[in-house]
Amino acid sequence: MTRLYRRGLVVTAVLLFFFLALDSMAGDSPTMDEQNHIARGLALLRTGDPRLSLEHPPLVNLLSALPLLTLPELRLPTDDPSWTKEEPAGLNWYFFADKLLWEYNRDVTRLIFLARLPVIYLLLFLAVVGFRFARILWRSWWAGFLAFFLLLFEPNLLAHGRYATTDLGGAFFIFLTAYLLWRLWTSSGWDWRHWVWFALALGLAFSSKLSTLVFGPIFVLLAFLPLYGGQVGYGRSLMRRLGQLLLAGLVSLAIIWAAYNFQWGAFRFQSDWLRPFNQLSGPMPTYWAGVEQIILLSGGGRPSFLLGQFSDTGFTAYFPVAFLVKTPLAILLALPVAAVVLLWRPGTRKQALYLLIPALLYFAISMQSGLNIGYRHLLPILPFLLVLIGGLPAFTSHTSRNTQYAIRGIAGATAVFLLLATLSIQPHYLSFFNVAAGGPANGGNILIDSNIDWGQDLIRLRQWMAENDVESVKLGWFGTARPEYYGIQYQPLPGLGGVGQPAFFDAWWDVPFDPAQPEPGVYAISATSLWEFPLQDKTVYAWFRQREPDARIGYSILIYEVGTTD
Repeated sequence: MTRLYRRGLVVTAVLLFFFLALDSMAGDSPTMDEQNHIARGLALLRTGDPRLSLEHPPLVNLLSALPLLTLPELRLPTDDPSWTKEEPAGLNWYFFADKLLWEYNRDVTRLIFLARLPVIYLLLFLAVVGFRFARILWRSWWAGFLAFFLLLFEPNLLAHGRYATTDLGGAFFIFLTAYLLWRLWTSSGWDWRHWVWFALALGLAFSSKLSTLVFGPIFVLLAFLPLYGGQVGYGRSLMRRLGQLLLAGLVSLAIIWAAYNFQWGAFRFQSDWLRPFNQLSGPMPTYWAGVEQIILLSGGGRPSFLLGQFSDTGFTAYFPVAFLVKTPLAILLALPVAAVVLLWRPGTRKQALYLLIPALLYFAISMQSGLNIGYRHLLPILPFLLVLIGGLPAFTSHTSRNTQYAIRGIAGATAVFLLLATLSIQPHYLSFFNVAAGGPANGGNILIDSNIDWGQDLIRLRQWMAENDVESVKLGWFGTARPEYYGIQYQPLPGLGGVGQPAFFDAWWDVPFDPAQPEPGVYAISATSLWEFPLQDKTVYAWFRQREPDARIGYSILIYEVGTTD
């Protein structure tokens, strides 16, 4: 009976997860980056050429492109200059991707739906790995189930677990690597079977997202910590762990090279001190050029927004604020409890440290980055923290049974309130902000871009227009999707559309309305455009920022109905 009951819980959770993921995914228009990722994966899958896989390794893109093989009629714009002409800046993919979705093919809705499906399964696999890891660490089925449940329904994971991007995939593969590394280092001697699985996972992680490279030195630091057995033979076991990491690192390079289809060619560096190497040829030059670009971007140069302020070099407080306002309160409250009780008990201290140290180090490194564009860059720490919280049901106390019951009650309350928070935001997971931050309605005053507005609500805008008999809107769009594809009649206002929609960007310098007193009409302004993201002088939408919107479309598009008396 107990086994049947537990299986019923798992099946119920999985079915609910698929319902929430698929229902919300179908209502989201293509987000800002999705078409670029899909184009990279499909181009590599169909041509074998990874030239577009710059800044992002191709593994997750390839997985997203696999279901598209069921659409043999899909046309690649390989006859377009965006494919045939080499651009020094390596920005071909923007034009290639735009033409792939909006000009060369017609059924964008089906294409996007199929490309998102593999990422949903990656989130499910992440939850399965979390279940297994928590059960091993805390020696409790309920610990495993709590971790599984939290990983399935945490709204930020669920948000990015439905999009054809690399953020969720990178988090999954690096967490899988950490799990297999624990299994390797807690086994006796040099367990070759466990080492092979770890080396394979490490290669897959490094092939999924460049930010996973940060975990290389983190794993080296973990090797020095005495978390995997007694102190006897520490020096010898340390050398074994370092040797395992070094050898796995070499194997991972071969796996990355395989992901790039064993590309060999001239290097394409942009930095002055690396440009001399462009005279040479070597393996996967696109990968190395991408590593260079991410390092340059991390130093700043891209506008960041935090609490109404902009910076070209980023904010040290960006990720701490993002974590506090976008993480559900149930997780924020349970996390310190889990850390204290599991670090306090000698029997769980080493396991807790193994989870906490990578998460804290990655968080600290993220704070030094000038690339402040979204909470999604913190996704890799969530599995570590949620598996830590998963240890609460396994807590035992020999001194106070009431304390034991209280801790387990906190575990159950965490699951319940997390699910309530997730259901309350359905289907707008990307725009989730916790109630302490004022909820998603206030989110655009704290963070913008992929934290709340990534171009996901065009379909809902069309539905709102139909329901309210609005024939046309004045649209300040932020996104790469084309409004006309969804039958939306609009006049372009200042915004940031895709490369095939220059009218939105050009309107910043030729504003089609009076900023001091806008003409009557229905204005639909993206939350990111409202803050005049590309400009220093914030005067275009100042009139609108001083007013509450008349309606919100999924929290990312704000509706202002301007009459003759306003």
